[in-house]
Parts: sequence; C-alpha cells; structure tokens
Amino acid sequence: MKKIIKAFFKEIVPIIVGILVALYINNWNEDRKDKNYINRISTSIQNELTESHDDINIKLVKQNTLIDSLKFYSKDNQISLDKIIKKADGIYIPKIRINSWKAISNSKIELMDYQKVSTLADIEEQKDLLQMKAEKLIDFIYSNYKETGKEKKEFMIIMMSEVISTEKSLQEDIRKIIKE
Repeated sequence: MKKIIKAFFKEIVPIIVGILVALYINNWNEDRKDKNYINRISTSIQNELTESHDDINIKLVKQNTLIDSLKFYSKDNQISLDKIIKKADGIYIPKIRINSWKAISNSKIELMDYQKVSTLADIEEQKDLLQMKAEKLIDFIYSNYKETGKEKKEFMIIMMSEVISTEKSLQEDIRKIIKE
C-alpha cells in the first residue's frame, strides 16, 4: 500500500508543480499584457486630452471676442445678435476628445488608478454638460438671431460665460491628467 501511495505522489507531484508553474506563467503574461494595454491607452488618453486642452485655449479667445462684441454693441438697438456674431467671426465650441477613455471605461477600468478614473469620469460629465450648454446657446441664437435689444445681448453674454466656465473647469481636470 505504501508503494502505491509513494508511486501516486511521485506521479502527481510533478503534474501539480507543472500546473502551478503554467498558472504562474499565464498570470505573469496576462499582467504584462494588461500593463502594456494600460500604457498604450494612457498615452492615447494623454494625446486626446492635450488636443482638447489646446482646442479649448483657441476657442476661449474667440468666445471672449464674442462676449466683448456683445458688450460693445449691447446698447446699440440697430445691430442684431446675428450681425454681432458675424462680426466676431462666429460661435466656437471646443471638441473634447475622450474616445480612449470610453474604450477603457467599457472594458478594463479596474486596471486604472482610482483617482485617474474619477477625474476622467468628471471630464466625461463636463463634456456632456458643455454639449448641453452649447445646444441651449444655439437654440437661443436661432430663436433670437434678429433681436437687437440689450436684454437678449446680456442674456447671450450670460450663456457664453456659462460655456466658458464649463470649459475652464474641463481644463483644470484635463491638466490633472496631463501632469501625471
């Protein structure tokens, strides 16, 4: 009986060790793949957010020009909102790029640092808020583009200021990610 047990252990121990080694190698390989994936996706997130940050900077200048024009012509009842917008060369809303974040948030989010995930989620929410404010602004302009009154111009200044406020908040969160 002892010989059978010894023979059993002589045959089973190498098999168990082999399985454990295979599991270790498989886990190591998966960890390596995950780290590589996170590095690639982090680089992509950084690139997208850097582009978004730069686009916000460019659009802020144009938006402030529009606000200045609205203030300048606010008391002039001869000039309409559409003419002021044309003089300021249009309305500009930045494009916030977060495709890489959306890709990882739908798959391997648990591999990322919590603080980074939280900040990226905030950026996504602010992007949606910016989109909503921009749509409200466009709706306001379409329904009031021929208006010449001071009240409508002041209201548009308030709406533009709200858009700018959201963009600046977005920039702060983007800077947090870019600095990492």
